[in-house]
Amino acid sequence: MSDPRQASEQGIEYSKIHAVLFDYGGVLADEGFQLGLTVIAQSNDIDPVEFLQAATEAVYTTGFVTGTGDEDMFWKALRKQFNIAGSNEMLGNQILDRFVLRPGILAVVSQLRKSGLLCGILSDQTDWLERLDERDRFFAAFDRVYNSYRMGKTKRDASLFQDVAGELNLAPEQILFLDDSTGHVERARSQGLQAGCCNSTESCLLRLQRLLEPV
Repeated sequence: MSDPRQASEQGIEYSKIHAVLFDYGGVLADEGFQLGLTVIAQSNDIDPVEFLQAATEAVYTTGFVTGTGDEDMFWKALRKQFNIAGSNEMLGNQILDRFVLRPGILAVVSQLRKSGLLCGILSDQTDWLERLDERDRFFAAFDRVYNSYRMGKTKRDASLFQDVAGELNLAPEQILFLDDSTGHVERARSQGLQAGCCNSTESCLLRLQRLLEPV
């Protein structure tokens, strides 16, 4: 019989995969950045779409996401554009509180590791990721944690994916990368990684279950 993992889904060849890398917000957890910013915008009578776009750019342009800037710089940049009430701590908590881990995904991560696959986090995050780990203790569920805040490079730079493959000592095609951003997924594919866009918990679980099918 043929290996059921040989079948491809959007170009994914499951039989080649040795490692799975997960985005944090939107895959391993609810997308607290977007959810929190939407609440902040609504409570300040700001257009949520405009505010989210500005905040997404600010987290990059201030260097907060690459560790060259900090949270204070991020909120200062937004306050120059918008009238936002509340302290930085209160605003940050609006975001952090909405990052809620998805237990179904974590359960499959545990199964994947038991089956011999390496599992890691690959996230464009600030030091918030470490604060979230202090709260939820999820780093221990993974073999590697790659955070842009510590790496000084984000998934907007396609070379990041080559860097991670080299650190793992794997060929890019041996890595499956799951993210909720089509841009990140396309950049990963451009560097030879196998990648899938997870728009929901269900779509992510379907891909992961393919890795657990018997050979």
